[in-house]
Amino acid sequence: MEFEMLYWHWLILGMVLVAGEIFIPSFTIFWFGLGAIVVGLVMTVIELSFTAQILIWTVSSVAFTVLWFKYFKPKMTDRTTAGISRDAAIGEAGQVIKAPTEHSRGQVRFTTPVLGDDEWDFICDDQVSIGDRIYIKEISGNTLIVVKLR
Repeated sequence: MEFEMLYWHWLILGMVLVAGEIFIPSFTIFWFGLGAIVVGLVMTVIELSFTAQILIWTVSSVAFTVLWFKYFKPKMTDRTTAGISRDAAIGEAGQVIKAPTEHSRGQVRFTTPVLGDDEWDFICDDQVSIGDRIYIKEISGNTLIVVKLR
């Protein structure tokens, strides 16, 4: 018994990958999900060999990823800080992407830019590790002082 990938397999795979972005907020698997949906849509029109399916999925996924990270994302980042109050940033929550050590500060990423940037160095009195959620308690120069969400 041989398994054959049908158009609806690709559509389901694409939807699962796109939905998986909710749990893995890296904004990369989203593009692989869109690539799978492209393969599913192409297969509704023409029949493809498995090799052609994988090729179309790879090319479309890479194209979506490159377009996003090299073209669209840089144009969408608001780099201005005019009119933005530092006090408005207090309480914003982000995710640790680099845990602090005794020799270096940690890094936190926010889903929306805080004061013009979505990644910041931070200091935290609590022990934090990669993936922990933290929120801004205070801003000291170019470093955030944060507290771990419990």
